[in-house]
Amino acid sequence: MKIIEYRPIGIIHSPHKTPQGSPIQPSAAEGIEGQIEIFPEFAGGLEDLADFSHILIIYHFHLSKKFSLKVKPFLDDDQRGLFATRAPSRPNPIGISVVRLVEIIERTLRIQNVDVVDSTPLLDIKPYVPAFDVHTVEKIGWLEKETRKIEDAVDDGRFIED
Repeated sequence: MKIIEYRPIGIIHSPHKTPQGSPIQPSAAEGIEGQIEIFPEFAGGLEDLADFSHILIIYHFHLSKKFSLKVKPFLDDDQRGLFATRAPSRPNPIGISVVRLVEIIERTLRIQNVDVVDSTPLLDIKPYVPAFDVHTVEKIGWLEKETRKIEDAVDDGRFIED
């Protein structure tokens, strides 16, 4: 199969300077502000984006270590299959977060609820649309009993290179 390559369209800036201690999901980062700097050649793509209150940001986990198909996720003490977790060490280390878009000033997006480490390469932006993105679910696997821990859970460094 052909190798797929991506290049960043911008850089995410946040108060989280290292993965350790960072929130592990946007819902645990409520109110935390950050900025996204869009590279000049992609600025034209920001037209009409300010009409959305939330956006999906897709980014590269640039600090993640090599992946394993079995991991101990942040919210559990048991080994789990990688694809049943949101662990950042993955075959393709891509992250997705839904953040609040506060405003756009030229090529800078002010955002809230940012759980991303400072200087993370941004791969793409998509508008968050509840009619497209919100689903009623019947089950959430092993996380059924673990989601209550999200507010207190922070990255402990287990998925970054030593």
